[in-house]
Amino acid sequence: MSLFETRPDNSKKTFGYGKKTPPTETKGKNAFTTMAYMKNAKPSLEQVGKPQAAGAFKPRPAGPTAFRKFYERGDFPIALEHDTKGNKIAWKVEIEKLDYHHYLPLFFDGLCETTHPYEFFARQGVHDMLEHGGSKILPVIPQLIIPIKNALNMRNIQVMCTTLKVLQHLVISADMVGEALVPYYRQILPILNIFKNYNLNSGDGIDYSQQKRENIGDLIQETLEAFERHGGEDAFINIKYMVPTYESCMLN
Repeated sequence: MSLFETRPDNSKKTFGYGKKTPPTETKGKNAFTTMAYMKNAKPSLEQVGKPQAAGAFKPRPAGPTAFRKFYERGDFPIALEHDTKGNKIAWKVEIEKLDYHHYLPLFFDGLCETTHPYEFFARQGVHDMLEHGGSKILPVIPQLIIPIKNALNMRNIQVMCTTLKVLQHLVISADMVGEALVPYYRQILPILNIFKNYNLNSGDGIDYSQQKRENIGDLIQETLEAFERHGGEDAFINIKYMVPTYESCMLN
């Protein structure tokens, strides 16, 4: 099995989202004792304890990526090229002749990168390979799931937006790819369910984000609709199971 390869989750599970965890012990010992109800009693913040933040939207740090390691060793047949439209990748070999089982998972692994030039090469490299991959893409799908999951689970808005655009490209990159992703919804969609209604609304910033297609809630909606359109007859029911608020775009 490849470094990144994973298998679809076919195990039977209940509709619950996991066992309840025991409540965490608070700092304060006097918050709900007789002292708390005494006249003029003012427990300190240290006694009561600070409220626990949910942290569902808090970004997680990314560990070192295999993509960066390979790039720094000079193992990728790529270079940075400048033209009038900006930066692009100069491939030293024909993309169609690349070993997709080797290179495509590595470039997907680089989606976790946030610094230049790693972020640029990973993002643009993925799109270039999806554009020219054809029938080479479908057999590699199992190797892409862990890198996709890792990128989404960072909860970094920039990384998530990049990954969502990649997923939209992936499902239309070759025949049957959208259907091949359905068994992996349990691994890909939970984080989308968390962020589905999360939109950054900071004055004029929301207009700017919409122009750049970096409004996370809207991108998630677009991605789920792309999954449904290209995922076959079982796509909607599986999306609905993982994202209960999703409504079909095919029935409307």
